[in-house]
Amino acid sequence: MLKDMHGNLCISKVRQKTHRTREVKFFVPLLPFAATILEKYKAHKECLYKGVLLPVKSNQVYNRRLKQLATLLKIEKKLTTHVARHTFATTITQDNGVSLEAISEMLGHTQIKTTQIYSKTTLRKVTGEMDELKQKLAEDNSKITVSV
Repeated sequence: MLKDMHGNLCISKVRQKTHRTREVKFFVPLLPFAATILEKYKAHKECLYKGVLLPVKSNQVYNRRLKQLATLLKIEKKLTTHVARHTFATTITQDNGVSLEAISEMLGHTQIKTTQIYSKTTLRKVTGEMDELKQKLAEDNSKITVSV
């Protein structure tokens, strides 16, 4: 982990893809709750030994644990690391106004077209943007004075 120019914790690494001919870096500023989780594990013996941020044995074990968690919490959707990545790209970032370019950087994509696959216009996004437009138009109209 490192800190950005504003002192926020970030993760910056080379993306691990087997078919890559060149290194592709990704950069993700951490949200406070994520930083709290990583702080909890920073002294974990497995993390220290392997030089990792979380004590995850493998992607397969991680996905198996997510499945167990979904069962315990009665979540119908199949939880996987890919679903988590997709949720981050849409529900957490895009729906909250993060640009496609910034999302692309955080996901480590080399082309914006790849990020657009994750991108989908949700009802929440449409209604949120229209509410912002209505508010902006109302503010602009309040500045206009009409003389009769």
